Amino acid sequence: MARIRVAWGGGDVIADLRDTPTAQALLAALPCQARVSTWGEEVYFELPVTAALEPDAEQVVDPGTVCFWVEGKSLALPFGRTPASKGAESRLVTRCNIVGRILGDARALKGIKDGTALRIEALA
Repeated sequence: MARIRVAWGGGDVIADLRDTPTAQALLAALPCQARVSTWGEEVYFELPVTAALEPDAEQVVDPGTVCFWVEGKSLALPFGRTPASKGAESRLVTRCNIVGRILGDARALKGIKDGTALRIEALA
C-alpha cells in the first residue's frame, strides 16, 4: 500500500492509497504543487492526472476519503458537509474515484482557505 502526504503552511495529512489505476496515476505524477479550492467542508485541487471513472466510484463518502474528481482532474478531500450534502453526509459534486483514506482526523483540513498552496508527495 502506498502512502502520500499533503502539506501546507499550517499542517499536513497523511493518507494510505488503494491499489487502483487512479491511485497509480496519482503516484506517477508526484511530487507536485497545487492551489486549493474549497467547497463547504471539502478541499480540492487540480493535479496533472487523467483518469476514467472507475466502477466503484461514489458520490457520498465518509469524511477523510481521498477521492479523485475525474471531470475536474482534481483530488478531493472531504472532511464534512458540502453544499450538496443531505444531512450530515459528505456528498461530492459528482461520483468520484475512491483513491484512499486520510489517517487520523481529516478535520485538520478545516483551516485551509481558497488559494492556499500545498505540496503532494509520495512517502517511502
